[in-house]
Amino acid sequence: MRGLDDFLAECDLGPRINELSGFFAATAAGKSGMPIRKPVADARLLPDGDLLRDVVALHASRQGHFDQHYHGSIPYRLEEECRMTHAVVNYARQRGACLSLYSLGTAEGTMARTLSELSDGQIHTLSCSPNPENYQCFLGYGEPLHAEFFVGPFHRLTKDVLNTSPRLAKFACGFDFILEDTTFQMYSPNRTKQIEYVAQHLKKDGIFVFVEKFRTCDEDEYRRRERQKDFGFKARYFKQDEIERKKADVLGTMFNNEVTLTDMSEAIRAQFRYCAMTWNSGNFYSLAASNAKEHLSLYLSQMEEPAIPYEYVYDSSLPRDPSDDVATEQLR
Repeated sequence: MRGLDDFLAECDLGPRINELSGFFAATAAGKSGMPIRKPVADARLLPDGDLLRDVVALHASRQGHFDQHYHGSIPYRLEEECRMTHAVVNYARQRGACLSLYSLGTAEGTMARTLSELSDGQIHTLSCSPNPENYQCFLGYGEPLHAEFFVGPFHRLTKDVLNTSPRLAKFACGFDFILEDTTFQMYSPNRTKQIEYVAQHLKKDGIFVFVEKFRTCDEDEYRRRERQKDFGFKARYFKQDEIERKKADVLGTMFNNEVTLTDMSEAIRAQFRYCAMTWNSGNFYSLAASNAKEHLSLYLSQMEEPAIPYEYVYDSSLPRDPSDDVATEQLR
């Protein structure tokens, strides 16, 4: 990777592990930022089925402190995480092979651990977080057989670390899935280099899933969606002074590192031929990309309909540059 040293230095200066480190440590330890009630997946929005019920139940029993804050902050993100988990388990069953998933920066790694337990080891997972408090939550339900945890920022999980760690060496050949969950936006707006760096850990036919908050071209529209999130959803879990405090202490810094959906599409196109939008909630989106069309199509085919009220959905497909050959698919 060209300019690797400069990129690593850029990440070392990222707000996530500097000015915002106190917020993340306190929230991961349950000392602040806790919702007044624990978010629960709305079963009315999810289709019926034994596997999906098992996903929702196990996920709920494995959550730590930060996940409760996170799922109380983003409208219907909990339902989407269960939907994604369900799709990955079914994808693995359809493939009939042992698969691996890397979840970078996803707090205590609830989704990853749920995947490993539900699949009985067919899916081996690795989660990472700079906060040891998240690792303590990860171990709070016992040490899982098929789920691992790296304590450190995503840019410090190198191939050398994977190759030399006895517990992580099984991932050195690459991952079938990588999930980036609102992580890049905590470091810098340099999506091209961030994706390039993490994609080195993805197998050639693997799938890279991104969950991010994006700027809109119209700042008034961005703010309108934020008000919808704050007053229509977050108010169920947080008092107004807590919402305002986070807006002042965290969200302004995060906004500086957000990019537009068009910017993100261009960065993805530098690495992947195929990409689909799979979820939208206000200013938050989920995208899935791969260079293996058949694998991406199989994953998309395992996804149930998005479990989110229609009024929170603003987009259903990625912006397309007619001059390139990247295939995009509709939201499913």
